[in-house]
Amino acid sequence: MGRPEIKVFEFKLFQRFPDLVHGVFSRSGGVSSNCFDSLNVGLSSGDDPVCVEENRRRILARMGTQKAVFLNQVHGTNIHVLKQENREEPIIADGVVTDMQEISLVIQVADCQGVLLFDHEKKVIANVHSGWRGSVQNIIGNCIDVMTTRFKCQPGNIRAGISPSLGPCCAEFINYRDEIPKAFWTYKLPGKLYFDFWKMSCDQMLDKGLKKDNIETMDICTQCNADKFYSYRQEKKTGRFACVISLKN
Repeated sequence: MGRPEIKVFEFKLFQRFPDLVHGVFSRSGGVSSNCFDSLNVGLSSGDDPVCVEENRRRILARMGTQKAVFLNQVHGTNIHVLKQENREEPIIADGVVTDMQEISLVIQVADCQGVLLFDHEKKVIANVHSGWRGSVQNIIGNCIDVMTTRFKCQPGNIRAGISPSLGPCCAEFINYRDEIPKAFWTYKLPGKLYFDFWKMSCDQMLDKGLKKDNIETMDICTQCNADKFYSYRQEKKTGRFACVISLKN
């Protein structure tokens, strides 16, 4: 029986740009075993670091880049601006923006959203890790602000893609009154304890000036599809799949 192949999902919005490479990688095609089966890229999940490094190498090979930026994600709102002179490690942030070429920006998720952003005019890319904590703090809006202030991007030129993540079918918050600010209760499904974070993210981007037609959601719930993507809610101890974006030279 052959080794499972790496499976990559792409956004239609990004496919028309030849200078952009991106991908949302499923959990298949790696070397990790047991609950981390098999393309786990998270070093802090408890997996064998040797396996994680090999999985990361495979993802870079598929992306066609030699270098990558993996953030130390802490469910905060800090956005790191990546320039040639500030490649310090580790980078403690939940978002990264750059105009550098041939570097893959990687977000690691297992129910949270990976939000990929691209300004085709300024040739600027960004990648954001947005869990429910980041969502209610509007980390996506914060990233767009960084793109506009530091790189002079126009929101109307920015394309955005929301990765597979916890959908409104499974985003249950029993203690939502203590966890989610009242301003966001409008995203709760009527008569239920489930929230639509996909819509929340779309609205936050629209509020920043992105065009509706320039936002694409994959509409894939990770908990419902734990055979294809890692899901913390479904599995508790599990790996992290990669959402990646880079600019070609």
